[in-house]
Amino acid sequence: MNPSKRYQIFSRLALANPHPTTELVHTSPFELLIAVMLSAQSTDKSVNKVTHQLFRLANTPAALLELGLDKLEFHLKTLNYYRTKARHIMATCNRLQTEYGGQVPKTRQELETLPGVGRKTANVILNTAFGEPTIAVDTHIFRVANRTGLTSGKTVREVEDQLETLTPSEFIQDAHHLLILHGRYLCKARQPDCIHCLLQDLCEYPAKSLLHVQPSGEINVQTRT
Repeated sequence: MNPSKRYQIFSRLALANPHPTTELVHTSPFELLIAVMLSAQSTDKSVNKVTHQLFRLANTPAALLELGLDKLEFHLKTLNYYRTKARHIMATCNRLQTEYGGQVPKTRQELETLPGVGRKTANVILNTAFGEPTIAVDTHIFRVANRTGLTSGKTVREVEDQLETLTPSEFIQDAHHLLILHGRYLCKARQPDCIHCLLQDLCEYPAKSLLHVQPSGEINVQTRT
């Protein structure tokens, strides 16, 4: 994909969504960290339901440690892998208390030392909580980037590196959220809504559906194969 088309893609996404952000409800870097840790294999909606109650009881490392593992598991039980997530959260809270004064660290290296925190989670925190120009590649972004032709990466890391290198500088800060929201609501895995996609004429997806309006006003949908 040439730079001009890539710029147009991000320009249109940004025009349609000038202030993109995470759909995980949070009021602090710590709340965001916990929400992202809980979001693995779970929807943002289901996580928000859990954290709405949980953060009223405990929204600091010290408060969650005081709450204890059993009660934390009780609050997380509607989420997939809740026991593993609860153990990671308790271990992370302990590390934050003992090594970081109860604060979420601001570097990738430090974040990735926290139990249950990998590169993707660290990138989300760096971008959303601390304003760093990082791109956390999840399944949505991996799909959208490769499907549209923005990247051609075979691994998550390849897509991340290509996006960080090729995304126009003025869009790099919001690129993560622009792409993930586009993938979540339009460029879906099984049935991409190509007909209503604002990138239809720019996208290089070989099987996309194209909308054609005839002079009579009749609408025909064709699929490019």
